[in-house]
Amino acid sequence: MIAVAEREVVTTWFGAFLLDGGSVVAKVVAPHDPDALADRLAARRDGRLTDDERRLIETASDGELVSRDRRLSAHGVRYEPTAHGVVEPEAHGFDPRELRELLARDADRALARSWDPSIYVEEAVRALETLDRTRNLLGERLDSWRSRDPPRAGPESTGPEPPTPDPELVAARAELEELKRSVDRARRSFEERLQTAVPRRTPNLSALLGAELAARLVAKAGGLERLARLPASTVQVLGAERAFFEHLRGRAPPPRHGLLFLHPRLQSAGRVERGRLARALAAKASIAARLDAAGAPLDPTIAAAFRARADELGRRGSARARRRRG
Repeated sequence: MIAVAEREVVTTWFGAFLLDGGSVVAKVVAPHDPDALADRLAARRDGRLTDDERRLIETASDGELVSRDRRLSAHGVRYEPTAHGVVEPEAHGFDPRELRELLARDADRALARSWDPSIYVEEAVRALETLDRTRNLLGERLDSWRSRDPPRAGPESTGPEPPTPDPELVAARAELEELKRSVDRARRSFEERLQTAVPRRTPNLSALLGAELAARLVAKAGGLERLARLPASTVQVLGAERAFFEHLRGRAPPPRHGLLFLHPRLQSAGRVERGRLARALAAKASIAARLDAAGAPLDPTIAAAFRARADELGRRGSARARRRRG
């Protein structure tokens, strides 16, 4: 039980109260405004002190204060899990049913804050991959179909003409060819739109990797916010999950790069320099992702530093090659 000399701080969704012997001796009631109450609820959930709680603690600083709210322990209030003071909302002009509406409002706010616009980038990349698969399938089918066209007779041929294919099926193939052209146009349009949209959301990552590779990396990570939290070592092998699991089973060496291999500087690098270059690119990509997630403007020094490192590794590779030849 709480000693008589101890006063208890009770915080509720509608204000902060000081109890002595179970009776309210001081209070700071929250504004009766839905938005203000929702802000207060969010602050308490995040572990922050609300304005009314701070004011109450400051004015009741004489003597020891206790509370069963752990948040207050960092502000001179002793944590006491057995504290049992209760303050009813009706006694201070609040309807208990308001709490339900308040929680719903807070949930709506949390959902809005948690929505990451880069999820559209993820879906666009998936759509791009679907279009690529569709193009390949349609192209393979059309190539196979064309390979079965009737043979063409030479100019000196005197043999019988081959039978003509059914006109309905010729028309069907024409429709399939038009579908392939339509998918090609959609694919080009997607790529152009990514080139325009992605740098607006990820200016630093796009300047470093190019818009399409930046979009693929964001999609593979599950969003820009998650990519910004990943260490550079993980960014380096994003997209190489299958090779990584083969390594864990002892069937292959550890992967040196995943999606980053699509970067032109890695593709043109020698085998020896490629791992070092992938590490350097992953480190810069991690920095770029964190800046973009924070809404920072373009920092051209990130891409410039990677280019300088790539040039240095390229010179070293050329020197090694000359020594081997000499």
